[in-house]
Amino acid sequence: MVAPLYTTASGLLFHAGKILVCTVGLPARGKTHISRALERYLRWTGVKTAVISLGDYRRKVLGGAQKLPPDYFTLGEKSPETIKLRERVSEGCEQQIWDFFNAGGQVVIYDANNGTRERRNTIAEKFDKAGIHVIMLESSCDNEDLILSNIRSVKISSPDYRGWDPEKAVADYYNRIKDHEIHYEPVEETTWPFIRIINVGEKIMVNNIHGYLQSRVVFFLMNIHNRFRTIYFARSGQSLIEHSYKADSDLSPAGWEYAERLKEFVLERRAKSLAERGIDPKERRLVIWTSARRRSHHTAWPFLTHNASDPAPPAKVKVVERPQMAEINPGVWDGLTPDQVRKYYPDEWERFVNDPYAYRAPRAESYHDLCVRLEPTLIELEREKEDLLIIGHASVIRCIMAYLIGLPASEIPAIEVARGDLIEVVPTSYGVYSQAHHFWDGPGRSSGPAVHGKDEHNFYENYAEDTRGKRRPDVVVGSSPAPPSA
Repeated sequence: MVAPLYTTASGLLFHAGKILVCTVGLPARGKTHISRALERYLRWTGVKTAVISLGDYRRKVLGGAQKLPPDYFTLGEKSPETIKLRERVSEGCEQQIWDFFNAGGQVVIYDANNGTRERRNTIAEKFDKAGIHVIMLESSCDNEDLILSNIRSVKISSPDYRGWDPEKAVADYYNRIKDHEIHYEPVEETTWPFIRIINVGEKIMVNNIHGYLQSRVVFFLMNIHNRFRTIYFARSGQSLIEHSYKADSDLSPAGWEYAERLKEFVLERRAKSLAERGIDPKERRLVIWTSARRRSHHTAWPFLTHNASDPAPPAKVKVVERPQMAEINPGVWDGLTPDQVRKYYPDEWERFVNDPYAYRAPRAESYHDLCVRLEPTLIELEREKEDLLIIGHASVIRCIMAYLIGLPASEIPAIEVARGDLIEVVPTSYGVYSQAHHFWDGPGRSSGPAVHGKDEHNFYENYAEDTRGKRRPDVVVGSSPAPPSA
């Protein structure tokens, strides 16, 4: 469960009912990518959602593709053994759907081909009789380059082809697609509401969609794509007056030095990553998002300048300021140390310790408030097709990373975001891969024990950016919780 925008006592949007979204489409049409992205977004909005994948269940029960009968993936005549295996997988997967609904879930995304009208109607009728709304989500694609890209980037990394030679995996998957094309029946029936996505976001068609939650699903699907991109996160540089939220001060000399080093490291790391995929960095634009605070957007300035010492400056850089990405407002706690907060605001401190995610200090924001403020930014994040570098404040980076990775809302205040680390996130259909690269040890770094250059009198940096001990009360981390961070 990631950061919800709102919840009810039951965790359900009582007016929306329960919804089963059945994906429809030939293999390598982006169904898994769409399913996982939609799950991530609905969970963020507080809706209990799960993806039930027929492929994942089949691999769990029967193993990879190499362990299955040769006719398992064909849609024509099958052996009795294959028929029993497919029925076993189908029934077990449907039982998982029932179990999730019976446990209080609201939306299930059934990730499967469902390529025949008979198969779709059989599933839909079962759940419709139980009062569950059924929506057909068809993903079609007529772009051969996109299909091949999906096969290479998704299916080669699929558990079905783990350990396979890439070219043999592509050939095997192409054969699977060709057989499905013979029997595939597009969604033309209007018995059930349907959403048709063409070329993963190029065009969308909607039929008989109604209600708030169903409309939110359509809204989100209008803003997604599956183009490969890397999302980088980095803290802004050290500012002259870090202990004051109101000051909005400029970068310190060490902050400007940090900004230059950040530029060098990002360009070096990105060039290496793109080269591994056979892509020229000069052919792809790097988009940089900052907040409107000085220390954030000034950290991006070196990316817009070209020095003689630059090894390979990018051909295209775009910097966008997003006011919604301003750090969390500490309110009356601005500039105070934890000891001062305990002394002057003992009751508020106790409430904060009990729920650091939802608690709001006087005239301040909670992390919940910040998540609500960031929702439009998350939609823009889904829309962005270029490599993206987010230079922001620790609190903002925590929320966006929680959305991408799928962390519980209660864990957001505890996500470690150290100045001097570049966090690299790559969204894929089968998960989100992330890793951190350390590049800075100068003044302003604040993670773990005391490090060289840390200002022990900089209260704001010492507590507001330090995430140790901010987990839920039942999780022991080592120190008492800290006030909301920037």
